[in-house]
Amino acid sequence: MIFRRTFTARPEHIDVMGHVNNAVWVQWVQDLAGAHWEAAAAPEHVRDYVWVVTRHEIDYRGNISEGESVTAETWIDGEPRGATSVRRVEFRDAAGKVIVAAATTWAMLDRESGRLARVRREIVAPFLDA
Repeated sequence: MIFRRTFTARPEHIDVMGHVNNAVWVQWVQDLAGAHWEAAAAPEHVRDYVWVVTRHEIDYRGNISEGESVTAETWIDGEPRGATSVRRVEFRDAAGKVIVAAATTWAMLDRESGRLARVRREIVAPFLDA
């Protein structure tokens, strides 16, 4: 299941080169993942579990300037492994070109104990294609 969201570059997102700072792209990846989790996961799973990043792999192929927008798409890439899951993200500019692409590995934690929790099939099912 692909989840989409639009991000617009504001003045505080712009670096000395006049475009979106790399740290902002990372924040947008995390914001997008969180929004996807809250939109698709069962309420009891949102209540009981939290996700943390263990790895970001990002390819920067372009950028945008203040006032420009990108469409972000994210999806879960394959089956989870134990407590981890890989999420893909692509940011497309107004012309539809992928300008930033990421593969991030997330670990699921039990919210109460803070310990790793195995990602069971019923937790990930709403995020996978039927």
